[in-house]
Amino acid sequence: MYRLNYANDLRYGVLLEICKSVVNQSPIDLRMGHVNVIWQGDANEYALRAFHHTAAPAKYLNITGPETASVRWIAEEFGKLAGKTPQFINEESDTALLNNAAESFRLFGYPKVTLRDMIRMTLEWYQSGGATIKKPTHFQTRTGKF
Repeated sequence: MYRLNYANDLRYGVLLEICKSVVNQSPIDLRMGHVNVIWQGDANEYALRAFHHTAAPAKYLNITGPETASVRWIAEEFGKLAGKTPQFINEESDTALLNNAAESFRLFGYPKVTLRDMIRMTLEWYQSGGATIKKPTHFQTRTGKF
């Protein structure tokens, strides 16, 4: 079982949105076909450790997960665990707004929480009635207007 301090990480995010859609059998828009995701605890740790690497002029440092993850694959993984068949609309676009976090991994190592662990924990949280922030991420929005 996972420690309770992970609870805040489960209340919001792309994975929660995909999870809710799979469990509730709502269609998932695939136009934003790929995403980067990272566990909030890992992102927070990296952000704090980044203070040791500040520079002038500013040094840019992307902090996100190591995978370019397919939204379809993520939904199918939730579906396997939940015993549901994901419903999809539209097709994956050739482009997505993604980040390359190779420099943060060089400095801090890879995230402690894997994508598969995030998927499993998110589903367990949602199915157990865990609280959510109830705000969409708009990850599937391609216009830049939210």
